[in-house]
Amino acid sequence: MANDITIAKFRPLVWRYYREYGRHGLPWRRTRDPYRILISEVMLQQTQVERVMSFYIKFIQKFPTPRELADAPLSEVLRVWQGLGYNRRAKMLQAAARDILTRYNGRLPKSTIELESLPGVGPYTARAVAAFAYNKDVVVIETNIRTVIFHHFFSKRSDVKDIEVSEVLKKVLPKGRSREWHSALMDYGAYLKRSGISLNARSEKYVKQSKFFGSLREARGALLRELVQGVASHARLMGLLKVSRRAQLRTALRALLTEGLVKKVDGCYALAD
Repeated sequence: MANDITIAKFRPLVWRYYREYGRHGLPWRRTRDPYRILISEVMLQQTQVERVMSFYIKFIQKFPTPRELADAPLSEVLRVWQGLGYNRRAKMLQAAARDILTRYNGRLPKSTIELESLPGVGPYTARAVAAFAYNKDVVVIETNIRTVIFHHFFSKRSDVKDIEVSEVLKKVLPKGRSREWHSALMDYGAYLKRSGISLNARSEKYVKQSKFFGSLREARGALLRELVQGVASHARLMGLLKVSRRAQLRTALRALLTEGLVKKVDGCYALAD
């Protein structure tokens, strides 16, 4: 561990910021329901907090328990999700809800190993649910938390490995306060970024996100937005973007069919059931 700051000074600094400026009103921070926290964590993947809030509230109102989500047609899940992006997350969430019902009697498991066994739940999401729903003393690493650790403990380093970040986080974690502590770290990291301190390029895992406009992601989104309205012909779908992007639309449509998000109906296309 670098010696930029001591643990004795670091903890009070983070707690002080959180007490005064923490985002205590976020809807997923006002619940201890593991299912609802899982929904929020999946939604927050690669998506800003401000965009997620309205989608989270709408999704929870429509599917308040794993049972409602598991029993809904996929097309309805995709309609409620529409506009948030990365629509495969919605399909994986529904698969996870069905797994929760069949394998865990409708209740999310508590161990990170069992959480990771759910469809679409990776190491980060499993640990976030363990921390925020169950207050387990686990290490959670995401972009804002990396920024905090880089700024205070690795200020003169680049290519910092996550295992090094994890070792620092283990040492600074106040036992029994994992839920609050990780919220505090995330909020303080978000503040550092707003202040112009963006250090995640120092991480060995850093990958610059590609531009949305002109991307395959944009083409996928255009197709799904159209299909939310109902069945559409191939010609209609291929005309959603400029002629120069028809090959990209065809690629996106094939992928959506393969992933089971879209189905073919009498020569036309619709959202999967």
